[in-house]
Amino acid sequence: MRSDHVVSYILDSTISPMRADELKKGSAEFLVLSLLEHEPRHGYELSKLIESRSRGAITFQVATLYPLLARMEDRGWIAGRWIERAGQRRRRVYGITAEGMKALAAQRRSWREFVTAIGLVSRPRRA
Repeated sequence: MRSDHVVSYILDSTISPMRADELKKGSAEFLVLSLLEHEPRHGYELSKLIESRSRGAITFQVATLYPLLARMEDRGWIAGRWIERAGQRRRRVYGITAEGMKALAAQRRSWREFVTAIGLVSRPRRA
């Protein structure tokens, strides 16, 4: 199962809303880093991509996403810069750093291990 489908699958399951929020918090940085891996993006775009790729199972409000981005910047995982274009509002665009790539690789390993463990436990057993 691809990593971008893992959280969607977990959240689409019959998990209580409180538990789903905990999973979202634990995976937010992973999702953002994954989306920034190949190209810089602005916050609104990140929010919309997460929502669309998770088929609406994961959403981030501005009040949640921008503080997350600031924390990730403080850790050195992402770097933001302001971009101004004629006729458009000024936007802060975020790109992943070398430290962010290391964090992303570690988080991918953790998710693979987690998904494997869940699969081992939940696999139907023959009598």
